[in-house]
Amino acid sequence: MQKLLIATTNLAKLEEIQDCLSDLPFTCIGLKDIGIAQKVEETGSTFEENAILKAKTYAKLSGLPTLADDGGLEIDALNGEPGVHSHRWIHKDREDEDEELIQHVIERMKRIPKNKRGAQLRVVIALALSHGNVHTSEGVIRGIIAPKPSSYRRKGFPYRSLLYLPELKKYYNHDELSKEENKAYNHRRKALEKLKPIILKIINE
Repeated sequence: MQKLLIATTNLAKLEEIQDCLSDLPFTCIGLKDIGIAQKVEETGSTFEENAILKAKTYAKLSGLPTLADDGGLEIDALNGEPGVHSHRWIHKDREDEDEELIQHVIERMKRIPKNKRGAQLRVVIALALSHGNVHTSEGVIRGIIAPKPSSYRRKGFPYRSLLYLPELKKYYNHDELSKEENKAYNHRRKALEKLKPIILKIINE
């Protein structure tokens, strides 16, 4: 069965992508599965630039079609922060811990009124092929920043414990949403669905 490399070491992200693509006839593997430890410096100024950079680099290293993504939280009242700095918002020189990020958002938003707490999680996924072609897609989920975080935590997804979906009266958290709600609202799934026809074409070539 053909392999598709998912360019991440984040186990929660890998599992989510594997689940989203489980209906396709190939095996999704992570960087650790093929012994790639090299980090790619995310020098892009946009999610798309970083996703493409990672996908092309790891496709070249592995010789496999590769999916890579970049995304994060964009808060309206903070002019889109943290954006591309979502995982290095506080410490710049290293990735921030989940709880650090949660508390930082709470602190930055504590004086923001309820009607101005709009925010979104956005992801751009890049698919890089061995011959150099790259395809991208985007997924977005909008909500509001809650005044306090959910009691649920999923390692690697700190902002989902903060983004509240008023129409569901639930946090955007895998453990709080039903299976049907997860499928309908998951922003990474939305982006992957757009790429599925391209992935299937690769398999059939």
